[in-house]
Amino acid sequence: MNEHSDIDGPDETEAEIHALFRGAPATTAFRKLRKRLVRDTRAAIEDFGMIRPGDRWLVCLSGGKDSYTLLAILHELQWRGLLPVELLACNLDQGQPGFPATVLPEFLKDRGVTHRIEYQDTYSIVTDKIAPGGTMCSLCSRLRRGNLYRIAREEGCSAVVLGHHRDDMLETFFMNLFHGGRLATMPPKLLNEEGDLLVLRPLAYIAEADCEKFARDMDYPIIPCDLCGSQEGLQRAQVKRLLDEWEARSPGRRQVMFRALMNTRPSHLLDPKLFDFAGLWPGAATVSDSDVPNLREH
Repeated sequence: MNEHSDIDGPDETEAEIHALFRGAPATTAFRKLRKRLVRDTRAAIEDFGMIRPGDRWLVCLSGGKDSYTLLAILHELQWRGLLPVELLACNLDQGQPGFPATVLPEFLKDRGVTHRIEYQDTYSIVTDKIAPGGTMCSLCSRLRRGNLYRIAREEGCSAVVLGHHRDDMLETFFMNLFHGGRLATMPPKLLNEEGDLLVLRPLAYIAEADCEKFARDMDYPIIPCDLCGSQEGLQRAQVKRLLDEWEARSPGRRQVMFRALMNTRPSHLLDPKLFDFAGLWPGAATVSDSDVPNLREH
C-alpha cells in the first residue's frame, strides 16, 4: 500500500471530537490504535479513489465489531474534513428471533448519528428455503444486499459502505481458491451490476484484531449474528482457522499474503485473458505486466 502522511485536520484536544468516541480510553495504547485505524482507513479511501465530494454514503451497521469500527472512523475522518461526503448509518433488522431491536436505534440516537432502521423479515425466507443443516450465509447475504441497494437508492446514496476488513478479504480469496477455482476476493471498490451504485470497503487495510480491540475498548453494544454464527463446519470458519494456524506459526503472514493481492504478476500466472501468451515470442514486441490493463475484460 502507498505511504501516507500523518493525519491532518483540526488539532485534537482532550475534548471528545465526536459522540461516537464518548468514554474512549485515555491510554497511549488506545490513542495509537485509533490513529492507526484512521490513517489506514484514509489510505484505503485514497488509494482506491472512493471519494467523490458531495456524495451520500449508506454506512451499513450490523451491530458487530467491524461495522461499529467503520462507523466511528468514518465520522472521525468526516470531522477532520478528510471525508467530504454525507454519511447515513443503516441497520437492516432481518427478523432473527431474539434480535435486540432497540439496541442500535438507541445507540445511534444517543450519539447523534443520522440513521435509518429498516425491518425486513429475510430470516423466514432463509429458513424456509434452506434445508436444516444447510449453509444459510449465501442466501442471507443476497437478500441483505438487495435490500441495502434498494435503501441506498431510496435515500439518494451513491455508495453502500461495508465493514469488511483485511482478514475478510484474505478468507474470501482462499475460499475462492479452494472451493471456487478462481483467484478473486472482495475488492475495496466495486460497481454493482446495474452500474448505479458503488460498494465500498474502507477497512480494507485494517486487521480484524484491531477492529475487535477498538470495539471492545469503546465498549460498544455488540450484537452477534445468531443466524449463521452457530452453524458448524462453514467453509469460511475452516479457512479462518487455517489462517490462524499459519499466523501463529509465522506472525505477520496475513499481512504478507494481503500484500500479494496488491502485487500480482499476470505474466507469471495462467490466465490468457490477462496476459497475451499467444503473442509472446523471441524477437517479437513483448507485452509486459504494465500493459495488462489493456487486455482485461471488464
